[in-house]
Amino acid sequence: LVFNGAIYNYVELRRDLQSLGHTFRSTGDTEVLLRAYQQWGPDCLQKLNGMWAFLIYDRQRGRVFGSRDRFGVKPFFYYRTNRYALFASEIKAIRASGLYQGGVNWKVASKFLLQGELNDDEERFFTDIHQPPPGTAFEVDIEGHWKQWRFWSLSAIPSIDCKDPVQSFGELFEDSVRLRMRSDQPVGVTLSGGLDSTSIICMLAKLRGESEHEKATALQAFSFMAKEFDESAYIADTLIQTQATSHRFQESPRELWDKMATVLWFHDEPVHSFNAIVGFDLMRLAATNGIRVVLCGQGADEVIAGYSSYFPDYWQMLIRQGRFGDAWNEIQLYTSAHGGSAWKCFLSSLGKVGITALHHIPAYHSLSVWKNQRKYQGNTWFSPELCRYFESEVPEYLDLSLNAVQMQSVERAPLPLYLRIEDRNSMAHSVETRLPFLDYRLVSLVFNMTADWKLRGPWSKFVLREAMRQRIPESVRTRVDKMGFPVPDQKWFAHDLYEPMQDLLASQAVRERGIYNVSAIAHDLQRHRDGHADIARRLFNVAQFETLSNLLKGDSVQRPA
Repeated sequence: LVFNGAIYNYVELRRDLQSLGHTFRSTGDTEVLLRAYQQWGPDCLQKLNGMWAFLIYDRQRGRVFGSRDRFGVKPFFYYRTNRYALFASEIKAIRASGLYQGGVNWKVASKFLLQGELNDDEERFFTDIHQPPPGTAFEVDIEGHWKQWRFWSLSAIPSIDCKDPVQSFGELFEDSVRLRMRSDQPVGVTLSGGLDSTSIICMLAKLRGESEHEKATALQAFSFMAKEFDESAYIADTLIQTQATSHRFQESPRELWDKMATVLWFHDEPVHSFNAIVGFDLMRLAATNGIRVVLCGQGADEVIAGYSSYFPDYWQMLIRQGRFGDAWNEIQLYTSAHGGSAWKCFLSSLGKVGITALHHIPAYHSLSVWKNQRKYQGNTWFSPELCRYFESEVPEYLDLSLNAVQMQSVERAPLPLYLRIEDRNSMAHSVETRLPFLDYRLVSLVFNMTADWKLRGPWSKFVLREAMRQRIPESVRTRVDKMGFPVPDQKWFAHDLYEPMQDLLASQAVRERGIYNVSAIAHDLQRHRDGHADIARRLFNVAQFETLSNLLKGDSVQRPA
């Protein structure tokens, strides 16, 4: 067995296996996983609660069995030819094998540079390197015959009769945190002023308070806060309730810029924003304080509907169902708390329902694809050769329910990318991140709930807010705005990072790369500095692509053929 991850319910599985006659020589979860495969074969996956990527060499059956966990928390890459198959947790391992013959995948690179899109799917930033989708298992024999299947997906979760959603959610969330506390190392938390991390740390403090051993040490919380996004009052309320020790770092934009190469070396691929570099330093801060296991709130926004974009999706769903009065009432409640015009929101929702209907007409959809292609192929920042690699994709305009929209968020984007960022950042410092909101039992429960338990009036994550009543500070439970760990990158590129970006554009490597129109980028950088445009994300993407290219010195990252 080669195993990366953690099986949180290994204690319970160990007892089950012992009752079936298995004996154990160790006390951890790795041997439990191997014995579970010996007992149940591939069906063992249904019994696992955790995060994993593993390979088992089954000598009796003459094949290798492998799997990724239900949500793809742990990385797993492979490269196959007609002669061999390589498996690794990092792309750099495959590239360093001496057997890899590929290079930059310009189809993916062009989509990233032109559209700013990073979908963490099977196709990677390097040609012919793939990863199995989340919730996947596979077998390969010595002759190279490959069989792959999904053992779990959101579309196939069983129905759950949930008579009391709040109580059921609260009980499952508590058990999820309890399982993820199991560790022979101290457990910490990444803490913002938001609902997700506050719920985790308050639940963790409650469960620790029930253990004499845990009470002997202080709970550690790690935070980042740019001065432009002040959440200190919310964090202070949480620290008072939990008696946690707070560790906060505040680094300058230039210091974060200087760490870009280090972060990208660990990631092997581009990241979504400066937040990824912030996350890298949060994990460094945890490691330097002796914390090797960190609980964090990834997955909550996608599973329990935390993004503001879900509100229009919900209103449009109500309109498509003919529930115009319900949609109007929901919009009024929302705008009364968040601001804006209720009528404009309602009319916009009606319009989007109409556009969705038009996209069912093949000619209209084809026209949209063509217009999208022209828009990006006319990008003045990049060479025509790069633009020709770009394949336009128009977002799917389907009559989706809120559940279906969330399913795309969990399985396609953005969650897979965010999980990749979290894992590489933490493992770079030998820290293990655990995600209570991605316990598959909790996810299955929420996806069996009606939409009004997720969004109600001005409230996102409604069921979580109700379950955390009297469990977390009321100031956090009832706040309607959302931050996380934001960075003011627009301001940074106009001031602190203006000169570093100028220097990068003036470098010989950029001029010789053959894919940039340097004068056009420099002109827009000046417009950004003067306040006439906000192109911070596009500038960051160019900077990190160039930084990543310099790290790939042995590979060809010149003008695409």
